[in-house]
Amino acid sequence: MDYHFTSGNPTQLGAHHDGQGVNFAVFSAHASAIELCLFTPDGHTETARLALPERSGDIWHGYLPGLAVGTVYGYRAHGPYAPEQGHRFNPNKLLLDPYTRQLCGAFKDDPALLGYVEGDAEEDLSFDPRDSAPYVAKSVVRDPAIFPKAGTGPQIPWEETLIYEAHVKGLTAQNDRVPADLRGTYDALASDAMLAHFKRLGITAVELLPVHAFVNDSFLLKKGLTNYWGYNTIGFFAPEPRYVGPAGIAGFQKMVQRLHAAGIEVILDVVYNHTAEGDQRGPTLSFRGLDNASYYRLTDADPRFYVNDTGTGNTLNVAHPQVLRMVLDSLRFWVEHMGVDGFRFDLATTLAREPDGFDPQGGFMDALRQDPVLGGVKLIAEPWDIGPGGYQLGAYPPEFAEWNDAYRDTVRRFWKGDSHSAQDLAARLLGSAEIFDHRGRRAWSSLNFLAAHDGFTLADTTSYARRHNQANGEGNRDGHHGNHSDSCGVEGPTTDPDILARRARRQRNMLATLFLSQGTPMLLAGDEMGNSQAGNNNAYCQDNAIGWVDWQADQAGLFDFVQQLSAFRAAHPVLRQSRFLHGAARVADGRPDVEWSDATGAAPDWHDPDLSTFCLMLRGSAEASVDTVGDDAVLVVINRAPDPVKIALPPPPTGQCWQIGMRTGAAARGKLEAGELVVEAEEVMALILSPMDAPDAW
Repeated sequence: MDYHFTSGNPTQLGAHHDGQGVNFAVFSAHASAIELCLFTPDGHTETARLALPERSGDIWHGYLPGLAVGTVYGYRAHGPYAPEQGHRFNPNKLLLDPYTRQLCGAFKDDPALLGYVEGDAEEDLSFDPRDSAPYVAKSVVRDPAIFPKAGTGPQIPWEETLIYEAHVKGLTAQNDRVPADLRGTYDALASDAMLAHFKRLGITAVELLPVHAFVNDSFLLKKGLTNYWGYNTIGFFAPEPRYVGPAGIAGFQKMVQRLHAAGIEVILDVVYNHTAEGDQRGPTLSFRGLDNASYYRLTDADPRFYVNDTGTGNTLNVAHPQVLRMVLDSLRFWVEHMGVDGFRFDLATTLAREPDGFDPQGGFMDALRQDPVLGGVKLIAEPWDIGPGGYQLGAYPPEFAEWNDAYRDTVRRFWKGDSHSAQDLAARLLGSAEIFDHRGRRAWSSLNFLAAHDGFTLADTTSYARRHNQANGEGNRDGHHGNHSDSCGVEGPTTDPDILARRARRQRNMLATLFLSQGTPMLLAGDEMGNSQAGNNNAYCQDNAIGWVDWQADQAGLFDFVQQLSAFRAAHPVLRQSRFLHGAARVADGRPDVEWSDATGAAPDWHDPDLSTFCLMLRGSAEASVDTVGDDAVLVVINRAPDPVKIALPPPPTGQCWQIGMRTGAAARGKLEAGELVVEAEEVMALILSPMDAPDAW
């Protein structure tokens, strides 16, 4: 076929079919020429190599009439190979289009992917002449009709949100209620079985581990492992192919639509802080070959090397206008065309770091928050990285919720029995106001969790005192050291009924604490069933039964209990208020929105390092009218002591009585007159006010 390039236009990056041909546009500030390479439909044979005919500013572009949807292509970029100056152009390396919406084939681990000669005495300063095309995934021209504008999602208010963090494959790979041909795919996430599971739990948002196209790390492949979690992105617009089911890419969109129809939002865990190309020893797959000095942050002392605030080898340079544009274009694509409702930003501190350090008013944050599309979606920050000043919990703008690791650690420490932990728990129960209550932020800003993909599962937190990561092949040196976990007497599996009962009780207590806390609760997939990873607290490379959810794990009725907790929280608005509670008197009735007491009804001794029993009375915020919040008081009783404790209950209002609404110990429920209540050892209880003639059942 004869190809006759016309100039095309630079306004829309990527490859876009208009019905008559395809416009190509790609950014590079330092290239001397960029060639478009066309391939056979299987991606195996290069059929044409054409120089993009125009450069407008830093955008290279051209239009090919007659080119069809489905065309497979890649780029080769010419320019200086001068690593000591930050440039690593090598036209022998085929490059993925940063804006591609679909990949053809897969990346294969081969030395030809490197821009330098592996083993050469000059290391990455050497130049490798081998063609990488046989070993790389290619880009595909997609029909724009495949990506129509998506409809509006459920738009669940933050204060009504319950998040469920899950891995696309791991969630359904072992679920025999899901059709076998769907398991592990986007399609499976919205299967009838999974929708029923989510609805029974009261889930309002599913947060998915990375679904952007990613690459398996070479060092993992050499050990017979794989990058399971997916925090190794190479394509910010392309759904990861390994999760594609029978419906193809459309399966992702149908998944979102079905979840939306069930009243469930979709949040993506996104990785814009680094890419799969690693440090100076990594492969040349896309960004490095197109314009290394623009896409990445390089060290001032020697541009040969990369700033590594992420711990992965490189740091994406979102301060560069075109890189920032790519990130924002990607986010808008997933909202407008794929229908997602929000994002959790991996290592968000990296994105907010300016030359002088972390800046919540920096370029990325400002651009994101003012964007008419992105300003209205849910935004969640992982508020740390390993760079200077990396830990920034509570420092993000008001539009963000933040993963609150202080919540996780405090709840674990308290129920493990650590001294001085009750004082911290009191703050966590009220939404960590000392961290988040500024700049008009709301209580939902604290995203509370007991476990997440990174670390022990909830079951393992009660079954292992130490990590057991031998399967990762790193000598058990990887993963967190401080898990605040406890084996309850035996490390790992046991048949001892007393230990099993204690573990189950502790899991129920921690889950009850989560659902009774102000803030936004998040469940890790499988924790509602006691799922274990055999003590592995860093299962990033375990694409197997270690990392997958075990749907046969629930031996203690934990799922039914979580279902009850979710329903209880949903039924009582005082447990999910948007305003922080500080014990202030309410204008409507003069009663405080928070009251603390010990077992005798007196004020707790917060100086007692071993304080283990206390009560928390919750009412509607003093800042809101009673009509807005409702007069729905809940009395939370927490007893970590090894023995039962008698609790003096506050007198109920005239015509009302206290009723046990939820407890983690005995199943008995009933009305209680003012007086003493016996709370079991290691128990959480929530009492509600009911009319004197209310039935016993809750």
